[in-house]
Amino acid sequence: MGQLSLHSLRAGYRRTVQNEHDDTPDKEAGTSEVESGEGPTLDVVAIGNALVDVLALAKDADLTQLGLVKGTMALVDLARSEAIYATLGPTTEASGGSAANTVAGVAALGGRAAFLGRVADDQLGQVFTHDIRSIGVAFDPTPTKAVAGSVVTGHCLVLVTDDAERTMATHLGVASDFGLGDLHSAHLSSAHVLYLEGYLWDQPAAKAGMREAIDIAHTHDAAVALTLSDPFCVQSHQAEFLELLNGDLDMLFANEEEITLLFGAADFDTAVEAVAETGILAVLTRGSAGCVVVTASGPIAVPAAPVDRVVDTTGAGDLFAAGFLYGITNGLSPEASARLGGVCAAEIIAHVGARPLANLRDLAVAAGLFG
Repeated sequence: MGQLSLHSLRAGYRRTVQNEHDDTPDKEAGTSEVESGEGPTLDVVAIGNALVDVLALAKDADLTQLGLVKGTMALVDLARSEAIYATLGPTTEASGGSAANTVAGVAALGGRAAFLGRVADDQLGQVFTHDIRSIGVAFDPTPTKAVAGSVVTGHCLVLVTDDAERTMATHLGVASDFGLGDLHSAHLSSAHVLYLEGYLWDQPAAKAGMREAIDIAHTHDAAVALTLSDPFCVQSHQAEFLELLNGDLDMLFANEEEITLLFGAADFDTAVEAVAETGILAVLTRGSAGCVVVTASGPIAVPAAPVDRVVDTTGAGDLFAAGFLYGITNGLSPEASARLGGVCAAEIIAHVGARPLANLRDLAVAAGLFG
């Protein structure tokens, strides 16, 4: 399979790829255009909910008692969030949010990334800001003034059961107020790829902000990617997400259930055929079955990276996207980028939490993806 040039993504991936027999990278794998002094200065700029993850172990019976549906994400108000939190045992806090996890992974691989999201000037806002900056992601918000009991930084209670499944209760807080005023034109005009979190599409002001960001990205010849985030997002916004495939997006990230719902397909294979018709570069994850990358040359099945024991699936899709985005912006083919995504996802599911503990770059080198 030939290489996909980043230029072809920015010009519109559906339109062109290199000769499928040409295996020469656009540039040395792992070397960004930033380092050569050419092109954009950021590999990925992401827009998403700025959330602090509060992780705790739980039993299935706990979920039932709390009225939570295992394996899903429920939006809750602050009072409900506080009531659930009061029932939890020991917790671990770390900055999270789907798109934020992805750019954290990009930075951990050695990439240059920025995040756009809204926090309050409270303790959780400080935790989020410190964590994401400490890993090397540019984050320059104007925090909203916090009001105890009503105006707070968004947070996600993540209950992890013995089978590594995670069930989430999310209070968006001020993250849901993201809008045009939170855009950072310097970051957006300096990106290879703009990565949008589907969760944020629920909020009208955020939707307006993301549409403006798409326009800015296209003006500066950047590719635009969307992650569908969750089946309920697809059910809520199916028509609008399908509309985005007609010229606004260059890349799409989804799991098997999400892509099947998006196209109203009877099965995964039918959904793959449907997304292929759009010409979008689609990255479709299938858990332990790996993923399928839908390219202009056809679908490519990539097996999952091996993992000794699955501990917590929180952030698996986010880190997979991180590996893929870093690869595709740094000279790897779609297939190799998917392999890198698998390496990152395998690291994250081997421990509790959605941020890497091992050196992702070293793991990529060990997998033969970089020299």
